[in-house]
Amino acid sequence: MATQPVSNSLQVERPTRVRYWVVVFAVTLAVITYIDRACLGFVAPSVMRDLGLSKQQMGICFSAFTVCYALFEIPGGFLGDWMGPRKVLMRIVIWWSCFTAFTGAAWNFASLAVTQALFGAGEAGCFPNLTKSFTAWLPGEERVRAQGILWLSARWGGAFTPPLVFLVLKSLPSWRQAFFLFGGIGVVWAIFFYRWYRNNPRENKKVNAAELALLKGTEHLAAKHGPVPWGKFVRSQQVWLLCLQYAFLSYGWYFYMFWLPTYLRESRGLDLGRTAFLSILPLFLGGIGSLFSGFVSARVSLFTGSTLKTRRLMAYLAFSGAGSLLLFSTVIRDPLWAMVAMGFASFCNDLAMPGSWGACMDVGGKAAGTLSGTMNMMGNLGGTLQPIATGFIVSLTHNWNFAFYVSGAVYFLGIFCWMFLDPVTPLEKEPAH
Repeated sequence: MATQPVSNSLQVERPTRVRYWVVVFAVTLAVITYIDRACLGFVAPSVMRDLGLSKQQMGICFSAFTVCYALFEIPGGFLGDWMGPRKVLMRIVIWWSCFTAFTGAAWNFASLAVTQALFGAGEAGCFPNLTKSFTAWLPGEERVRAQGILWLSARWGGAFTPPLVFLVLKSLPSWRQAFFLFGGIGVVWAIFFYRWYRNNPRENKKVNAAELALLKGTEHLAAKHGPVPWGKFVRSQQVWLLCLQYAFLSYGWYFYMFWLPTYLRESRGLDLGRTAFLSILPLFLGGIGSLFSGFVSARVSLFTGSTLKTRRLMAYLAFSGAGSLLLFSTVIRDPLWAMVAMGFASFCNDLAMPGSWGACMDVGGKAAGTLSGTMNMMGNLGGTLQPIATGFIVSLTHNWNFAFYVSGAVYFLGIFCWMFLDPVTPLEKEPAH
């Protein structure tokens, strides 16, 4: 690990920083993923009008993405563990970019639902494979910080999608052309990534010996693994609680991704421009929450003396703060201040993100990609319920606040998961080095 002393022959050589390019590629891809998926949420009113869709049908289209995104998480993570992130990421990014573009060609409810389902299936392997690349390319003490930066970028990609789409729509004939444009960006990323990235940092000639010394102990993580320990996964309380808390976390958060622009226009009476501006706040502050958690966790660990206690503390703050502030936003009449409260609810939500993904790396070890995919699958199955539930709740009650009451209750359930979750002990002992 990075704390181990390097040999005398290497002390005069400064470590290169080639490993940080992995973070750069991860950051740019995270931004692309959230632009692609948040775009539909912003143009939903126009899509519903042009395709003649009801709120229930639009909710089903949103959930078509999340269902397939969830179901293909484990296969996507497993392929990364088996084949390595290089081949897998290149292929899935091109796949989902094509279906992002095809979204612009949808002509009815069925075509939009199918396109979103195939888009979700492609995007499923993104974050598990990025997590896998971090385990091989970063020393242990840099991984949680990298996850914080990664999720900051992901959230900010979604945060600035509304104003970005708003500006794009001003120069394009309709919402359809926006999807064609965003689909092309992903293809460009896939080409550059495949040319540069290697599954094992030791295969990159620009990585010097001193930097490899920092990565000592990660060699086995870069290698392909044998059979996944599914039996241990199924029998592990760690795995079940990790998945369950992520499902609770994702349920509340998916409102910001899919229904927020519609809520602001229908419930708060805002025009398109102001909707685009205020829609930034939840994802923008959520990204700051991820970054804050990633950077502050090491300092909090010095105080608590335990990574386990630190991750639990951040999770308690995350779930209690997210639920309380979301409910508080419903009693605020001014749209700006209501969105500030909702923004800080998202900030609290994302305090749990780096610790959750860090737990996948620590607990999963060589199978970190598969465990990450498992957790993200369960999280997105929880998130799948959010668009459908919100669509039906609002249609039946004609009151958006009832949807927030349900989300707040779900957040509070996450606290109980973390009371019993061990997010640091590996499922399998690592080989001695």
